[in-house]
Amino acid sequence: MNSFYSIEELKKLGLKSFGKNVLISKKASIYSPEKISLGSNVRIDDFCILSGNIIMKDYIHIAAYCGLFTGGSEIYIDSYTTMSSRGAIYAVSDDYSGEYMTNPMIDDRFRNLCEKPVYIGKHVIIGTNSTILPGVTISEGCAFGACSLILEDCDEWGIYVGVPVRRYKERIKDLLNYECLIN
Repeated sequence: MNSFYSIEELKKLGLKSFGKNVLISKKASIYSPEKISLGSNVRIDDFCILSGNIIMKDYIHIAAYCGLFTGGSEIYIDSYTTMSSRGAIYAVSDDYSGEYMTNPMIDDRFRNLCEKPVYIGKHVIIGTNSTILPGVTISEGCAFGACSLILEDCDEWGIYVGVPVRRYKERIKDLLNYECLIN
């Protein structure tokens, strides 16, 4: 038995689009598949949740137990990006100030949702248990240590750590030499 959907099964999921060599675990949960576009060489592991407007380009890995939540907004993930286990990307979040109520079971009149797109550039590494909040743009080549909280935009080719993240040091760009060899 194969733990990933076959091409025929992927077609039945009703994804907006998907490329070649797409591996989605049969244990992943997909909500609004008609809003999800996947490039080629994309792997989504067990117990992941994908919900809403999600665009993933090529050569992307989403490890086990990750969640991508868009609400009415969008998550865009560019090529050669990886997300380690138990990470979360939110393009939507409740207002926790105390001025409003929270959770999807409350009438929208009493809630204040923050819905802003999240953009993740090429060659990004998102460490285990890291969280990205609405409106963040992560530039090309960023790497995030385990348990990072990403609240604001991050400049290219930096290694970031912490809660909230801070730029720790520069990341070497040598891996760009391999990109042309892959295709």
